Amino acid sequence: MTPGTTPLSRGARTDVTFLSGGVNCAAWFYPAVGASPAPVVVMGHGIGGTKDSGLDPYARALQAAGFAVFAFDYRGFGESAGTPRQHVCMHDQISDYDAACAAAARQPGVDPAAIVLWGVSQSGGHVFDVASRRSDIAAVIAVVPMVNGPAAARHALPLHTPRSLLRSTTTGWRSSARQLMGKSPATIPIVAQPGGFGALTAPGYYEAATALAGPSWRNEIDATIGTQLAAYRPGRHAKLITAPVLVQIADLDQAAPPHAAAKAAFAARAEVRHYPCDHFDVFAGVAGNNWFHRCAAHQVDFLRRRLGA
Repeated sequence: MTPGTTPLSRGARTDVTFLSGGVNCAAWFYPAVGASPAPVVVMGHGIGGTKDSGLDPYARALQAAGFAVFAFDYRGFGESAGTPRQHVCMHDQISDYDAACAAAARQPGVDPAAIVLWGVSQSGGHVFDVASRRSDIAAVIAVVPMVNGPAAARHALPLHTPRSLLRSTTTGWRSSARQLMGKSPATIPIVAQPGGFGALTAPGYYEAATALAGPSWRNEIDATIGTQLAAYRPGRHAKLITAPVLVQIADLDQAAPPHAAAKAAFAARAEVRHYPCDHFDVFAGVAGNNWFHRCAAHQVDFLRRRLGA
C-alpha cells in the first residue's frame, strides 16, 4: 500500500503522499467505481489553488463515470510540504505533475498505460507542457486554461489601478530581495475586490474564490508571480501533443484569455467546448453557477469516446 493511504472502499477517497523533488506532496486518490484496471485522471489546480478548493466535485463526477482520479497539491501549497510556502515556480510545478503521474500509475486498480492529464487555469497550461514531452498520456483535458502569461497580463491590465500595479511591482522586488537573504517571500492576495490590491481583481472573483476555498487554501501568493508569468507560454508546446485533447473555454473569461486558449487548442488539434461564462463559473459551489455540470458531462463524454471506457 502507498504510504499515507487507508484501505480502499467502493466510491472512496484516500489520502496519498508522493515525492517530488525530494518533497512530500499530498494527494487524494479516488478509485474507479466499476471495472479495473481503469484510466486515471491526474488533476492539479491553478495559481495558488489547492485540491480542497473546487477539485473534488470534478473528481467525484469522473469517478462515478468509471475513472480513477489522482488530485494533488503542488509543493509549498495546501497539504504538501515544501518551502518557501505559497511560492509559484512553474518548473517545479510541472515536475510535480510528472511525479504525480508516476504516483497515480502505482495506485491499485489503475491502468498505468491510460494516464489522463487534467488541468484548470494555470494547470490547464501545465498539461500542455507535460503532454508534449510524454508518450504515456492517453488524453488531456484543459479547463479554462492559461496558456500565455504575457497575454494574461495584458488581458488583466484594465482591471488594475496604477497604484495597485505599482504596489505589486515593489512588493515583487521586495520578495526577491527577501528570498536572496534566505527569508520567506513577501506576498500579495490572490483575489481582491475590484480596484483592490491582488493578483485577480475582476468583479465577483473574490466572492467566487472564497466560496470555493477549502481549509488548506490561503489567499496569498509570492509577489514574484509576475516574473514567473512573464516567461510562461505553455501554449507553444501544443503542436507537439499526440494524445487527444479537450479544451474548455469560458468565452467571458477575465483571467485566462479565451483567444490564447483557442489558438493553443487549434495547434493541438483539440476538441473545443465554449461556455458563455467567466473563469470561476466552471466550478461547483459558485453563486449563480450552472456550468459545472455541463463541463463535467463534456469531460466524461470526451474520455468515453476517446478511451473507449
